[in-house]
Amino acid sequence: MKQRSLIRTDWLLLAGFCAFFFFFGLPYFGLVGADEPRYAQIASEMLNRYDWITPLLGGKPWLEKPPLYYWQAMLAYSIFGVSDWAARLPSAVDATLLVVATYFFSRKFTPRIALDSALMAASAAATIGFARAASTDMPLAAMFSIAMLAWYFWYDTGSQWFLLAFYFFTGMGALAKGPVAPFLAAVILIIFAVLRRNSKLLWRTLWLPGILLFLVVTLPWYIAVQIRNPEFFRVFILQHNLARFGSNLYHHKEPFWYFVPVTLLGLLPWTVLTLVSIFSFRRISGPREGENRNHVLKCFLLVWLIVPILFFSISQSKLPGYILPAIPAGVLLAALYVQRCTADERRPGLWVAIFHSTVAAAPIVPALMIQYLVLQHRLPWGRGAAISVVLAAILAIGLTLTLRSRLGFAGLRFTLVPVALAVLAVLRLGAPALDATLSARPIANEISAMEKQRLPLAVFQVSREVEFGLAFYRNEIVQRYEAGEIPSSEHLLIAPAASQVAIAKAVPGRRVSYLGSFAPQGLDYYWVGAVTH
Repeated sequence: MKQRSLIRTDWLLLAGFCAFFFFFGLPYFGLVGADEPRYAQIASEMLNRYDWITPLLGGKPWLEKPPLYYWQAMLAYSIFGVSDWAARLPSAVDATLLVVATYFFSRKFTPRIALDSALMAASAAATIGFARAASTDMPLAAMFSIAMLAWYFWYDTGSQWFLLAFYFFTGMGALAKGPVAPFLAAVILIIFAVLRRNSKLLWRTLWLPGILLFLVVTLPWYIAVQIRNPEFFRVFILQHNLARFGSNLYHHKEPFWYFVPVTLLGLLPWTVLTLVSIFSFRRISGPREGENRNHVLKCFLLVWLIVPILFFSISQSKLPGYILPAIPAGVLLAALYVQRCTADERRPGLWVAIFHSTVAAAPIVPALMIQYLVLQHRLPWGRGAAISVVLAAILAIGLTLTLRSRLGFAGLRFTLVPVALAVLAVLRLGAPALDATLSARPIANEISAMEKQRLPLAVFQVSREVEFGLAFYRNEIVQRYEAGEIPSSEHLLIAPAASQVAIAKAVPGRRVSYLGSFAPQGLDYYWVGAVTH
């Protein structure tokens, strides 16, 4: 009875933290960047046409990514209607599935701290950030991570059901972002088998029913989309996978070491514990007599963490979301360190406690100053900054004292306090600034308020972020002057401030009237008359 009560408490805590970290405040600010509104609009167009095969943007095939996110968003739109927060629901749900899988995994391998392991996975900065984004990154990370956890369950228990789950979720990862999921899984398992000096492990993994299940999950869509769109293989495989990896075709060039700091930031607030766990690991090869299960698991998690970092570091195109599949491995490494210390009834060392507490509390400062960072792109010193630093220092000292007290690692859950405060500060204090400066939502709202009748919309010399955002919020095809898409009828035009001369040259002989401006993004609104003959 007591065990059931504890499990029920665990589930209530997990539900509460996932609800806050992933779902709370999803509509507080509009879709940002180019990817969020683009993916959201693709799902909307697919739903409008009841087309579950071909991703569409502006009525044309958009074959950059597989359909898993789009399918999830279409389902969310069907239930809740088309909106920016509904577009973010798939990532929030997938992050929750990842946390649940981590909890089940931890109940077997880190039973003393199963709840803590799951809460650590939920509270990692990268998990929270991408769980709130309308993108394909969290669907891939969740499906891939669940697949890796299932494989290790099979490796430890021998149950074929877990091997089936591995193939199923690897297939879902291939539907989330393409061949990167099975490729990374294969590399991780090969390296792990080599380190364990167990070549038979790979042959056992290559199980025919599992392979058939993988093909059943993935092939129907890949075959259907290729038949309907003969250019799919060239666009998706050659251009958006191989060319993206081997060249700077999409202008995401970063230094080789880029993903090291990105990973360390993504693991916050558990970065220090992950590093301590890694550096306390003296031997990764095996097997050896008397070796415990935690050592083998640590070897697996270390390979899982390092392989995506190295693989994407070699890539010529780098974006922060690429590293997300490695984050659960880093968090579980930290959990293994905590489990070992808890089993030995050891408190964290003084310097470990200090560094962990400082790193955990530090994000409070930029979170409370988020408006200045967004609007001024700097952290100005003043009363607000001083208050933020003092609050972070108090939290760091309090957490350090807690970890060094009799509670020891049992007080680790207090780390969630600065995390929750930082999330709350960003959502409550930073949302208006984020919405005004990074989203097209307020622009679309102003346009709708000023127009007396619905007119076509065009853009001139504005960013892709604005173009895709307007397309989603107005649910229409936005014409771009630079691409020669100048409507012959009267229309509204969005352009950078003081662009009257350039606009006049683009539409000679047509009436152009200034309607207003949106100062936070430096944009003006114009009415352009129809072509006269």
